[in-house]
Amino acid sequence: MAEPPATKVYHDGCPGCAMEQRKEEHKGIPYREFLFVAITTLASSLPISSLFPFLYFMVLDPFSSLEQIRDLHVARTEEDIGFYAGFLGASYMIGRGFASILWGMVADRIGRKPVIIFSIFAVIVLNTLFGLSVKYWMAVTTRFLLGALNGLLAPIKAYSIEVCRAEHQPLGLSIVSTAWGIGLVVGPATGGYLAQPVKQYPHIFHEKSIFGRFPYLLPCLCISLFALLVLLSCIWLPETLHKHKGLEVGVETAEASTTQESAESHQKSLFRNWPLMSSIVTYCVFSLHDTAYSEIFSLWTVSDRKYGGLSFSSKDVGQVLAVAGASLLVYQLFIYGWVDKILGPIHSTRISAITIITGTSLLQNKAVPQGQRGAANGIATTAMSLFKAIAPAGAGVIFSWAQKRQHVAFFPGDQMVFLLLNLTEVIGLMLTFKPFLAVPQQYK
Repeated sequence: MAEPPATKVYHDGCPGCAMEQRKEEHKGIPYREFLFVAITTLASSLPISSLFPFLYFMVLDPFSSLEQIRDLHVARTEEDIGFYAGFLGASYMIGRGFASILWGMVADRIGRKPVIIFSIFAVIVLNTLFGLSVKYWMAVTTRFLLGALNGLLAPIKAYSIEVCRAEHQPLGLSIVSTAWGIGLVVGPATGGYLAQPVKQYPHIFHEKSIFGRFPYLLPCLCISLFALLVLLSCIWLPETLHKHKGLEVGVETAEASTTQESAESHQKSLFRNWPLMSSIVTYCVFSLHDTAYSEIFSLWTVSDRKYGGLSFSSKDVGQVLAVAGASLLVYQLFIYGWVDKILGPIHSTRISAITIITGTSLLQNKAVPQGQRGAANGIATTAMSLFKAIAPAGAGVIFSWAQKRQHVAFFPGDQMVFLLLNLTEVIGLMLTFKPFLAVPQQYK
């Protein structure tokens, strides 16, 4: 005889239970909550890659006549730019790698909302300071601190599936991936169009203005102002974490998406949860590729044609990335939900690189209960950040090495760089198959 379904228990004063009741009463898509998820994720992701279009010029700016900017001129030759640019690009991910597990645990203890608010505040302050950097060490330090104090990614992933019913959870995580991806594209576009405004728009910006003294402040300032608006909107952000006695029982009976597997995982270490850890490793390999590609693409397009580049300006790079961002937006918002329903997160990940982050994030969040979701996403973010820290540093070193081997017979110059990128993508694809990848019970 089948057992009757567990009665859902709600507790007065518990924000998590209030959210569960709201989901029971309103079975449609929570548009307002998803809008909060989108804009907070966007504000957090914009600074990550906004420096890519001007990183080349920031490290080596031969046009500047200002003593402050010449101090940032650390690359002695054009071939050395990739080396220094790589370490500057990696500093953000190194900082995030050190702190993400902590932020995930804090989000599981005090709630998603406080961590989200603090993270957006860190973006406002530290991204502005990066735009004011006049020394290489100052630029590296502010990027490192921005990564360490921006703990948004782990709680926002948990939040995106806790504000909606189970049938809308792929859409929730798709919105995170979409907003994050848009930020990683709009960020470089912003940097490309607004960096060095005195040079790009001399009829608007005077050389003796603050933007003449700090040529990379304008894009950083615009992103920080957007983050300030997002911070103000967080006042209306509802909390989703359950806060009451008997938490383990309350959460499991209140959450609609509870499975026997997730209940058992409450009692074991996250590091022994192979469905979680295998999806994290796969996630990290693809993240390594994505970050290395972003770094190399920007350096390759702006480098001189004699080194195999395209001699693009920072504005040209911004235009290319803006087109890529538009296609990503259309796919994630209007197509991915149908793809997930038909193929599921695993097959869709194998077929299309656009769905990799969303698919693996869905597997990670389904592998754990709510009480461990923040920590699980923190582990994923930490591991991903370490891989993403290796990516730009390694990509910069490889790019510098490749530019010095333009006339060899075997994959000369940038051909070797893109060969290595493709091999990394193949390795990630292989990891999506058994016996490596284990999937949560509900996907079997």
